[in-house]
Amino acid sequence: MKNVSIIGGGVLGSQVAFQSAFFDCNVVMYARTEDSVKRIQEKLAKLVPIYGAYFNNPEKAQAAHDAIKISMDMSEVLADSDVMIESIAENLEAKQKLYESIQGIAPEKTIFLTNSSTMMPSAFCDFTDRPDRFLALHFANSIWQNNIAEVMSHDTTDPKYNQIVMDFAKQINMVPILVKKEQPGYILNSLLVPLLQSAEMLLANGVGDVETIDRTWMIATGAPVGPFAMLDVIGLTTAYNISLQASLKNPHLQGVTDMLKAYIDAGKLGVATGEGFYKYPNPSYKASDFLKG
Repeated sequence: MKNVSIIGGGVLGSQVAFQSAFFDCNVVMYARTEDSVKRIQEKLAKLVPIYGAYFNNPEKAQAAHDAIKISMDMSEVLADSDVMIESIAENLEAKQKLYESIQGIAPEKTIFLTNSSTMMPSAFCDFTDRPDRFLALHFANSIWQNNIAEVMSHDTTDPKYNQIVMDFAKQINMVPILVKKEQPGYILNSLLVPLLQSAEMLLANGVGDVETIDRTWMIATGAPVGPFAMLDVIGLTTAYNISLQASLKNPHLQGVTDMLKAYIDAGKLGVATGEGFYKYPNPSYKASDFLKG
């Protein structure tokens, strides 16, 4: 499991790519356009000092960065892939189009993994040409320190791939968590998403403002950050896509969806754009800094 292909160069896709390269995998990332290449390069560059400091090895961090390849040719990305990790938007139609478009391109040996935050692999395994070698490997944000990797298969996954993927997770310094049966949100997001949605509803319904809600959670639980600081790191686009799907079943969440869309339309996507629920005037600023004032 040395050759890793990454499709999706957002926050987590870039982190997974860097983590894999740092722990000695050969990594190729797919980008649709020249603009996408530039955005991926910017994200990867920001990870160099983070990994260098966290692992006390700036030389290895720079080498990992330099070794990652980015290509707009899907055939090149998948040419000798042992494992393909998909980390695109939480949108079923988009995932269907992607998996249908790469049918027949990857070698037979390639294991397909989705990093979907909330969707179950059975929802789109039939869009692949290898449902027996398709399962989920879900990463948490800031994977260099929050290094769990949730492994979740579906009914037609060959069971042997659970262990193979868990071994791969260990190989790239992750702690594998086996999810024993399909669950929307796995274990981590089954716990986290209700917290975030509750905070969003409190804000959308005018019960409390961002700072008050976060301060309440932090002081009462001892957490280092509150739910809105978490959302800024996760990205409001991801939060919006999750809320949009959830609001189809729960109309009470429509106000949350509308609120998140207003932030997105204003260009406030979170840490990545320098503003979300909080402003980030410099890279060292943290949303919890409001507690110091």
